[in-house]
Amino acid sequence: MTIRALAESTGADVLAYIPSPPRGVWNIGPFPLRAYAICIILGIIAAIWLGEKRWVARGGQTGMVLDVAMFAVPFGLIGGRLYHVATDWQKYFGAGGHPINALKIWEGGLGIWGAVLLGGIGAWIGCRVYRIPLPAFGDAIAPGILLAQAIGRLGNYFNQELYGRETKVPWGLEIFLRYDHSGQLDMMNGTAAGPAEKIVQPTFLYELIWNLLGVAVLLYVDRKFRIGHGRLFALYVAVYCFGRFFVELLRDDEATHVLGLRINTFTSAIVFVCAVAYFLFATKGRETADQLRAGVERPWPWQIGALRAFGAAGATAGTGSAAGDSQAAVTEVDEPTTEKSAGDTGTESPAAGNESETERDISSETGDSEPEATESTAVDQAKTVESGKNGS
Repeated sequence: MTIRALAESTGADVLAYIPSPPRGVWNIGPFPLRAYAICIILGIIAAIWLGEKRWVARGGQTGMVLDVAMFAVPFGLIGGRLYHVATDWQKYFGAGGHPINALKIWEGGLGIWGAVLLGGIGAWIGCRVYRIPLPAFGDAIAPGILLAQAIGRLGNYFNQELYGRETKVPWGLEIFLRYDHSGQLDMMNGTAAGPAEKIVQPTFLYELIWNLLGVAVLLYVDRKFRIGHGRLFALYVAVYCFGRFFVELLRDDEATHVLGLRINTFTSAIVFVCAVAYFLFATKGRETADQLRAGVERPWPWQIGALRAFGAAGATAGTGSAAGDSQAAVTEVDEPTTEKSAGDTGTESPAAGNESETERDISSETGDSEPEATESTAVDQAKTVESGKNGS
């Protein structure tokens, strides 16, 4: 069916249709340059940039967001892929599926739920290493994560994936068949040829717009009410889940269904309820700038040896302080006994006498008074020294 025929059958103005990109992959020599991967990378950069600005503005240490991201991003990518494969397992392990394709993350397929879950675990590890509060870190990066998701949806646009059911709306999305150089159908790596196959709901665009509106809401709420302790991150999750629930109702691509509904519909609803509950019942208020500062020299995440030494130093810091206090207490108790022994034996008695006089002078200048027994001992030592001199 031609585009003109589609327009006549739908009664819509064909000029208003959104055309899909003719391709999503450009081969530069032996290396494929994929729009999906570029969008994911740009989204990560945007999230780190915005998160860094917000973290420093709240009093955090410069460079800390990038440090923690070195842990969170790999975990997030793995988690996103695992969720996608688990919920669409029939594509890879069902009849006619190719299990090896489960590893081809560059061809698309990242579940945001798994990405946030495992990414959160990676962030927790990073925050533990650098001794900063995870809830405050989550609040700082929440708007950036939603911005990254919006940018990532452009990758779905280039891949012609995650679109909705066929529609007659004038802003419908054109979907083309793509073919490789040999003329074989290859929707992921090929180039569009011929007229549009169908007009569908541009659900990628709906979610992109919703995410950008969510970023604006999060920034406004944080500036207006200055919430903390992870509540802004919970609000991010709730905002995203609310919009994703309705977007899922419009989608018609292949997915696992539960009770007649797409599995992501249930996930959106369950996570939304949990996020709202946390937002309502979590600790109110906001962390101070001092709580956000690590106050330490931070090794890079890939410096494994330095990280181990860093963690060991942190673990022994408290023990070392306690040991130092105990040693000081022991020294204070032992000093009078040592001085008395010196006086009794006559060994280095002048020094002992001078030390006693000096201690009394310092005590009188600072307003401190030594115990009566200590003063008497010092006087006795002085007399002993004087007798020794007269006898010689």
